[in-house]
Parts: sequence; structure tokens; C-alpha cells
Amino acid sequence: MTNRYAALLRGINVGGRRQVPMAQLRALLAELGYGDARTYLQSGNAVFTAAAGTAPADEQALGAELEQAIEKHFGFRVDCLVRSGPYLSAVADACPFPAAELQGKQLHVTFFSGPVGPERYASLDREAFLPEEFSLGDRALYLYAPEGLGRSKLAEALARPALNKGVVGTTRNWNTVVKLVEMTRD
Repeated sequence: MTNRYAALLRGINVGGRRQVPMAQLRALLAELGYGDARTYLQSGNAVFTAAAGTAPADEQALGAELEQAIEKHFGFRVDCLVRSGPYLSAVADACPFPAAELQGKQLHVTFFSGPVGPERYASLDREAFLPEEFSLGDRALYLYAPEGLGRSKLAEALARPALNKGVVGTTRNWNTVVKLVEMTRD
């Protein structure tokens, strides 16, 4: 029996910097002993299987191992969050926004390396950003940005380093979240 995981690499293949070709990422996952390595898009999404003894609690260890392997192979450090298939399904199921009624570019999830609580964002005047909204989940932040992420003032405010101190975050649009849920189903 195996467990299926998604690896979310942060900040690669953007603007010609920190290039990680997906074929090489799949090969690297295979070298690490993971099975059925597949990638989605060029933005650092990979799905793989690990032996049944690898519990979802080991997501952090899996991410650290992949970070070290990427740094050794490509020569630069990349933050990597690994999440289990059941976790991704739970995140999708818990979405507080009407995902089925929205375009994928209007809804995003930022996955965090650890828990984030409402006190972290208490300094934000939520009313000032309407109709944009956000909601917190399990190591995740859901962002509704009707004009898309690139035009979102709320996304810009949420990305401030002071608000994210102590956690690593990487954002995926809703279409990608749904695809990763599909790819990690057993």
C-alpha cells in the first residue's frame, strides 16, 4: 500500500529564474525512491507515491528531503510543501467560497508550512479590500479575488513579510487545487 502526496514548490520557473524542468523534477522524485511521479503545469506541482509507512504526519520530512535534493541537483534552495491527498481533499471540501460558481482565477489557496490564526491578520482592515475576501483553514488561506490575483490589493497586503513571519506559503489557483485533488486520489 502507498500514500499519494503533492509537492508544492515555491517560486520556481518564474521570469526565467530558478528553473526546475518538470522532467528533471520527476526524475529526482524517482531517484529519491518515490513512485508514480507526475507533474502539473510548469509552476512546481508534483504528485508522487510513498511507501505505506510514510504517514501524513511526515509531510514536513518529505518536504525537507525534496528541498535538499533540489538544492543539491539544481544549485539553489526551493521551499517545498508536501501535502497528502486526504489533506488536499479536505482543503477543497472546506472552501468557504462558492467555488463551483467562480472562475478558477478568482479563487486561490495559499498553503502554509504551519498553522496560521486570525491574530496574524488582525491588523488588516478587511472592509477596505471588499469585495475581495479571505478566510483561514487548516494551514491554508482561501482568497476570493474577483479580478484575479494579479490585480488583487488584498493578495498584496496578505503577502507582506511581517504577516507571514515564521511560515512558508505558496499559492495555487482553484483550478490547480482541484487538479491536485484529482491527481492525489487513490
